Amino acid sequence: MTAMDPRTLRNAFGTFLTGVTVVTAHGQDGEPLGFTANSFSSVSLDPPLLLVCLAKSSSNYDALTDASGFAVNILAETQKDVSNTFASRVEDRFATVDWKVGPHGSPVLSDVAAWFDCSMHNVVDAGDHAILIGEVKAFETGVANGLGYARGAYFTATQEVSSIQVDSETVVSALLERDKKVLFFEDDAGHLRLPTRNVSKGTPTKELTALLEEIGVPSSVGFIYSVYEDEEANAQHLAFHCSAGEGTSQSGNFLALTDDVLARVQDAATQKMLGRFAKETQKGNFGIYFGNHENGEVRKIALGE
Repeated sequence: MTAMDPRTLRNAFGTFLTGVTVVTAHGQDGEPLGFTANSFSSVSLDPPLLLVCLAKSSSNYDALTDASGFAVNILAETQKDVSNTFASRVEDRFATVDWKVGPHGSPVLSDVAAWFDCSMHNVVDAGDHAILIGEVKAFETGVANGLGYARGAYFTATQEVSSIQVDSETVVSALLERDKKVLFFEDDAGHLRLPTRNVSKGTPTKELTALLEEIGVPSSVGFIYSVYEDEEANAQHLAFHCSAGEGTSQSGNFLALTDDVLARVQDAATQKMLGRFAKETQKGNFGIYFGNHENGEVRKIALGE
């Protein structure tokens, strides 16, 4: 077998779309240290394990492999500058970011999509890298979408959904979820509906973002959950799954998707969609519905064994 060109091999590895993280710890001198990494993966739920890969050529190699623990910070899509800072030879990387000491002792960054504070479970030698396996001792998830990376460039979920254009009557709704509850508006008769906006031309996510801002809860637009034609109303419907953070809504209430709540949703297509969402939320295995207001198909988008 002929020798492989490292640059070409790295380019091939780089076709795999990943998230972007900053791995942090404290050195033996007590000072915080960190580096940008996209070689991150969950490993196990019981016990809760994750891994990151660290190059042996890294200036942080000895400190990280000797550390009692480390944190993995999954960067939000607005944190490209943080990624660039921790990937470059900046003298004091932490001077440019807000951070605090996590519950288990490692630095955790502010405004990230999620962070995991870990104890060192194992260090595995792997060629010119070491695999750091951490046991999650504490974690926190925000509402921001994660920052993506592929072929040497960043990408974001917002870029994807923002590229959607419409040129006909379209009803855009927010399936705004928090802790397995969904935000509803209620009319005087007690009927429930999702937050919606009508769009006839342009980018529907702009109207959706404005709608979320009016609701007043920190939130982010996620993936399209349902696309269907309402042939009776002669309109297209786009429902987006959105994530909400803590806070009180200026209008509407978060309700669990019980049978009683679903029965108060008058629109049959919305009621059916919410029933599917309630089931999929329990499993964490979502799909996208394509069809009309009565019949269609669900295409799975989540990976699983």
